[in-house]
Amino acid sequence: MYNNSNTEQFSPEVVASLTNTLDSVMDKTITAIDRVNDQIRVLALNARIEAARAGDAGKAFNIVAMEIAGLSNTSTTVVANLKRRSRKTLTRISKISESMSASFKGVRLSDLARMNIDLVDRCLYERSCDVRWWATDASVVNALAQKSPKSLEHASQRLRTILESYTVYSDLLVCNTAGQVVANGRPDLFRSVGTDASDTAWFQTAMQTRTGREYGFHSVHNSSCVNNRPSVVFSAAIRENGLIDGRVLGVLGIIFNWETFANDIVRNVALSDEEKSSTRVCIVDSTGHVLADSAGRMQNDAIDFGGRSRLFASKAGHVVAEVAGTSCYIGQAKSAGFETYASGWHGILIQEVATVSDSTQEQRPVRSSKRRSESQRRRRAVASVG
Repeated sequence: MYNNSNTEQFSPEVVASLTNTLDSVMDKTITAIDRVNDQIRVLALNARIEAARAGDAGKAFNIVAMEIAGLSNTSTTVVANLKRRSRKTLTRISKISESMSASFKGVRLSDLARMNIDLVDRCLYERSCDVRWWATDASVVNALAQKSPKSLEHASQRLRTILESYTVYSDLLVCNTAGQVVANGRPDLFRSVGTDASDTAWFQTAMQTRTGREYGFHSVHNSSCVNNRPSVVFSAAIRENGLIDGRVLGVLGIIFNWETFANDIVRNVALSDEEKSSTRVCIVDSTGHVLADSAGRMQNDAIDFGGRSRLFASKAGHVVAEVAGTSCYIGQAKSAGFETYASGWHGILIQEVATVSDSTQEQRPVRSSKRRSESQRRRRAVASVG
């Protein structure tokens, strides 16, 4: 019965490692054979010298020594050809394994990026539904229609009740048509009542909606309404009687706790501990501005590399490019949207290309140089004796 546990798992890295190992073994073996051939030639030469000293008695032995030297020379030629052909083959294998590794890594990173951006779209789709639904709540509508302290307090209590169940939100706000916040769900934590939100994107886009089927949006930013926490805000016009085509009474803004959600997304990707140490996971907008980042540079960085525009133009893909001077595998996936919502953002994973350490690269040529020098000295010694 076939035992799968005895087989080594395939990966481009394993192929590359085995190729490098074979290259090293071949190099050491050929060097060892060259050393033996040098010794054989020295011995053959010494044998010829001794045969010459023996006169007629050593003639037969001289012929044997010459044949041995000839075989050594033939062996050297065969080894040189083997070295040339094996080097050429191993170089091809190395290039193929590098290409396989880039493709394998790139596709995997792109798939993970797609999963991330899909999770973002699915989550934010629900937020777009929440705001349109809650904007029709009677307590919210009455707060703006009646404008009494009692109706405003009732709306605040209703918003607080919603927040107890929907823990993904930092706060929910009710604004009048002038943009003044008149009620919120967490007045004990955020003192936003009485502040002016008229210049915010979420208020302005909600006021521009034509029906209750539409909603407003404010991308990732530090919201002053919740003590400058990184937030995403969805908004909807509050309309008279809660009707989708009713007169606009104000705006409901729901402040999504982006920081907590985003960190969960970028830090819980299916990567090994070793991969996580060399991989950066981000959500970025179309300009590369970082909206979420496993490296902790949310909103404070932009991802740029050669071919970014071309890569971002595709639904999903991968490239090998330099990022901040380091060669990296880059996988990305563009927001495909979920139901009626699409963020338009990109999931992106950036993983450093593993390279042989500088110390290893420097040592091998030094050893080869020493071996060549030793071999050359022996050949010169043989030539001088001859």
